[in-house]
Amino acid sequence: MSIDKFTDAASAVALIGDGDTVALIGGGGGLVEASCLFAAVEERFLDTGHPRDLTVIHALGIGDRKTRGMNCFAHEGMVRRVIGGHWVWSPRMQALARDDKIEAYVLPGGVAMQLLREIGAGRPGLFTHVGLGTFVDPRVEGGRMNGRARDDLVEVVEIDGRELLRYKPFPVNVALIRGSFADAQGNISLDQEPANLDIYAAALAAHNSGGKVIAQVRTAVDVGALPARSVRVPGAIVDAVVVDPAQSMTYDIFHDPTLSGEIKGPVPPAPEPPFSVRQVIARRAADELSDGAVLNYGFGIPDGVAKLVAARGHLDRYYQTIEHGTYGGALLDGTLFGYARNATAMIDGPSQFDFYSGGGLDIAFLGFGEIDAAGNVNVSKLGGTTVGPGGFIDIAQNARKVVFCGTFDTKGTALELGGGRLRVVRNGEVCKLVRAVEQITFSGAVSRRRGQEALYITERAVFRLSDDGLVLTEVAPGVDVRRDVLERMQFAPQVPRDPAIMPAAHFNP
Repeated sequence: MSIDKFTDAASAVALIGDGDTVALIGGGGGLVEASCLFAAVEERFLDTGHPRDLTVIHALGIGDRKTRGMNCFAHEGMVRRVIGGHWVWSPRMQALARDDKIEAYVLPGGVAMQLLREIGAGRPGLFTHVGLGTFVDPRVEGGRMNGRARDDLVEVVEIDGRELLRYKPFPVNVALIRGSFADAQGNISLDQEPANLDIYAAALAAHNSGGKVIAQVRTAVDVGALPARSVRVPGAIVDAVVVDPAQSMTYDIFHDPTLSGEIKGPVPPAPEPPFSVRQVIARRAADELSDGAVLNYGFGIPDGVAKLVAARGHLDRYYQTIEHGTYGGALLDGTLFGYARNATAMIDGPSQFDFYSGGGLDIAFLGFGEIDAAGNVNVSKLGGTTVGPGGFIDIAQNARKVVFCGTFDTKGTALELGGGRLRVVRNGEVCKLVRAVEQITFSGAVSRRRGQEALYITERAVFRLSDDGLVLTEVAPGVDVRRDVLERMQFAPQVPRDPAIMPAAHFNP
C-alpha cells in the first residue's frame, strides 16, 4: 500500500473538531507560521461556525498586529481558552481577553515549549523552578490573565527539599506545524526555515495524545529525496501535508538563504544606531559586556546593544543566542526579531530553553515596563492589557547577570542630549518606577536568593539590586538627582552619598 498524505488546506483543517486543543507554532513577522492553515481554519469558522470552543496553546507571539497569525483565531466563539506566551502581535486576541470573552492564561515561552515535549513523552508535566515568585506561581496569579481564567494550570511541589513548579499536562488534539519540504509519507524538512522553534515538540505532543499533526510546506518532493538528517519531523507522526507554493520565510521576504543557514552571505555593514535616548541606554548597557560571554538580547531597547556590538565589529567577541534556538550571526530587529542572518547554529527551542534554565547564559539584556522597590519587573501586563512575557521569565530568572534596559518614564517625555550631558525638559506622564508593579514578571526576591546580579539601566540613572532593594548607583551627567530622579519615582531607593556619574561619552552624538 502506498502512502500519500498530501491534501488541500480545507480538507486538512476539517480534521480539527469542536473543543479541540490546538498547538500553534510561530513567531513575529511570520516566523515558521503555517499561515495557509491558519487562514483555512478562519475561513472554515466564518463559513460554518466550526471549529468552535477551541483551546489554543502557543509559546511565542504570532501575527502582524492586524489580521494574520493569532488574529485568525481571534473570533468570539471560535476559541474558548488561550494559553499564550506572548500576545502583542494579536490585538484582537488581547481584546477578547480584556473583555472576558475567552479564558486567558499565560505561561513562560520556554515552559510552554518544554511542556509540549513532556506531554509528548507521556511524563507527568514539566517540573521546573522557572516561574517561581512571578505571576505564573499559583501563590501569586497562577498565570491567569482575566476573570474567566479559573483553572489551576500549575502547582507548587517539593522534591528533595527543593521547591519547584509543576506545569500540568493535558492532551493536545491537533498541531499545526510548518516545514520547507515534505514527501508523500509525511517526512518534513526544515532546511529552508529560519528557526526550528518547538515544531517537533508540538507534533510529538499531538501524535502521542492520539491527535492529528497537520503540516504546511512550500515544496513537495519524491519519497526518498530528503536526506535523513534533513528530516526534523518523521512521517510516522504526521497525518496530513498541505503544499503552499506561496509560503514565505517572513511576511515580507519570500526566501533568503542566509536567514535559514543554508549559505553564508554578505551582510551590509551595520551602521551605528542613530543617536537618541535609546542609544544612550544601549551604550551604558553595553558597558556590562565581557569577552567570551554567552548573551541573549530581548525585544526593543535591548536589541540596541546587539546593534552596537555589530556596528563595533565585535560579533566574534561574544556568543549571541536567541531563545528561538539560534546562535551567532547578525540579529534582525523590529517585526523580524527572532531572525538571524548567517547564524552559526540552530537547535530546537525546547533545547535552547534547557540551556537557559540550567544556567548557561552569562548576560541577558532585557526590557522593562515597570520596576518597583523590591526590584520586581513587569513586562507581561500593562494597563490591564495582556502582553505576555515570551521567553522573558525563562531568561531573566536564569542568566547569571540580567541587565534591564528602558526609559525612565514615558508618554510625553522631552529630553535634551549632547555635550556629554542630559537635561530633562519635560517629564513623561507615565511613571515606570512604581510602588508596586501591576504584575511580577521578574521577582527581585527570587533573584536575591539565587545570588544573581541585576541592573536596571535608564537614561537618567542606573540601579542595582541589593539585599535591601534597589540602590541608585549612577546618575546621568547634568541630571539633578532629587528633582529629576527621586521625586519622579513612587518609591525611595537607597542612595549613596556620592553616586557615580554615567560616562559623559554616552551622551554625545
